[in-house]
Amino acid sequence: MTTFSLGDTDFLRDGQPHQVISGAIHYFRVHPDLWQDRIRKARLMGLNTIETYVAWNAHAPRRGEWDTTGWNDLGRFLDLVHAEGLDAIVRPGPYICAEWHNGGLPVWLTGSMENLRSSAPDFLVEVSAYLRRVYDIVAPRQIDRGGPVVLVQIENEYGAYGADKAYLEALVAVTRDAGITVPLTTVDQPVDQMLSDGSLPELHKTGSFGSRSAERLATLRRHQPTGPLMCSEFWDGWFDWWGGVHHTTDVTAAAADLDALLAAGASVNIYMFHGGTNFGLTNGANDKGRYLPLVTSYDYDAPLDEAGTPTEKFFAFREVIAKYAPVPEEVPAFASAAPALEVSLSPVGAWTDAAGSGAVAAQPQSFDALGHLSALVRYDVDLPDGKGGQLLIDEVRDLAWVSVDGVAVGTLSRTRHDRAIRIPAGRTLSILVEDQGRVNYDHRLGEEKGLIGAVTLDGTVVTGWRSTPLDVAAIAAELASAQPTDAAGDGPLAWTAEFTVDTATDLFLDTAPWSKGYAFVNGFFLGRYWRNGPQRTLYVPAPATRTGGNRLVVLELEQILAPVARFVEAPALGVTEE
Repeated sequence: MTTFSLGDTDFLRDGQPHQVISGAIHYFRVHPDLWQDRIRKARLMGLNTIETYVAWNAHAPRRGEWDTTGWNDLGRFLDLVHAEGLDAIVRPGPYICAEWHNGGLPVWLTGSMENLRSSAPDFLVEVSAYLRRVYDIVAPRQIDRGGPVVLVQIENEYGAYGADKAYLEALVAVTRDAGITVPLTTVDQPVDQMLSDGSLPELHKTGSFGSRSAERLATLRRHQPTGPLMCSEFWDGWFDWWGGVHHTTDVTAAAADLDALLAAGASVNIYMFHGGTNFGLTNGANDKGRYLPLVTSYDYDAPLDEAGTPTEKFFAFREVIAKYAPVPEEVPAFASAAPALEVSLSPVGAWTDAAGSGAVAAQPQSFDALGHLSALVRYDVDLPDGKGGQLLIDEVRDLAWVSVDGVAVGTLSRTRHDRAIRIPAGRTLSILVEDQGRVNYDHRLGEEKGLIGAVTLDGTVVTGWRSTPLDVAAIAAELASAQPTDAAGDGPLAWTAEFTVDTATDLFLDTAPWSKGYAFVNGFFLGRYWRNGPQRTLYVPAPATRTGGNRLVVLELEQILAPVARFVEAPALGVTEE
């Protein structure tokens, strides 16, 4: 039986000092058929451990559900880590941030209670049930039972959110009661208040930072007088948001900071080793005064890029790690260029025309009230006396397309802080609202989506709204076999194309000729695209393709500038900062 414990200055593996050199891979951001490849490449960079969050809302998107199959098979992921000869760190939250929608918390949970991430009894009931299910998977895979798991984290950067010690104590009690015997950790940024608020004396404190390693380790040591020092989130890159730039970090500087950590004897978890992708509608959002939805790619400028190809940072980090630990002689091969091809898109008709199919209520119903987990709700209402005027909405979450009698009027954007638009006279007002991603940080967790509050026209409240949920994945599936039509012009149209590849392979779909919408290959939901950038290509993982004929479905919300689908040789994630 192998043991793993905390010593006075180091982690102890079978009683001997051990430096954890870990990298983050989120199983829920990587196609499961590619897990083994990414884990193997982590070993080839010199890592001895893989860390992953657990996304509660991936396993339980609706109350009463619990899915551990396919993409959610955490047990299989951990078994693959073990088969590669690596250890594992599990961070089940319940809150994970991770630029993942709603910070990993299920919408049904955050919409049903106010006291999130606290010792409130109703919250603890749900969290305890969730953690017990996770630990049913993790407990038998701990290192002292022949598995890979060496550390389990309690909560996540809690000191940046609250200071409810009773809450942390409850999480520890559930964890230990569930049979978790490995050391328990917490993580916070190396700020005195956060380190103090976010942990307990019996929990091992670690830090999260990406630079000034010596200074930040010193701060951490003041709060963690004994035991191993660890940066359990060494930020080697950053995430991107729509309308911004593609973030990268200097390779030499990142490698130097990693070197400083390891030279100090500290353990490290590189966040991220391989970022992966926010497939489907799983991207989060930030809002620190301005709402910024995050892009589909989670490349993160990591050592292994979004498609699993080693980068310059991979080899720089590998060279650093080799100074402190054995590194395999084998190196992963560079990927060859992806197939480049172009095919014509054919329109198959309008896809958001859902008037008349929703329930009528006095006020617009939020996504949450409708129990809707997809991207769009269409709101329709008869205009009082057919009059136009100034339309004022308390709050739009997050982007709305406004039309009268089917004629586009304009858009209202949460990012732009829009609330008002002048509309012409007509019979029917329609507002199509997109949830662009749920905020994954701080006290905006769980906020409702849709048209929020009152809607007035020249000061008079407009009532009698029909609220119709639109499930974009279901719509794409219905249209996958649709025949081309003569549909043309502006506005939401669905498009399809057939393309052929010689063998299943990674592809990069160039979305530059399109405006805004969603793309699917053989029913696989690649994610969102938007001319707002910076991201220009969508990653198509090889397991989503097939030898011979393949089917592309594009649900365009605005207009296709050129009716073509181009697949290019390499990803294009946008311009970077100088």
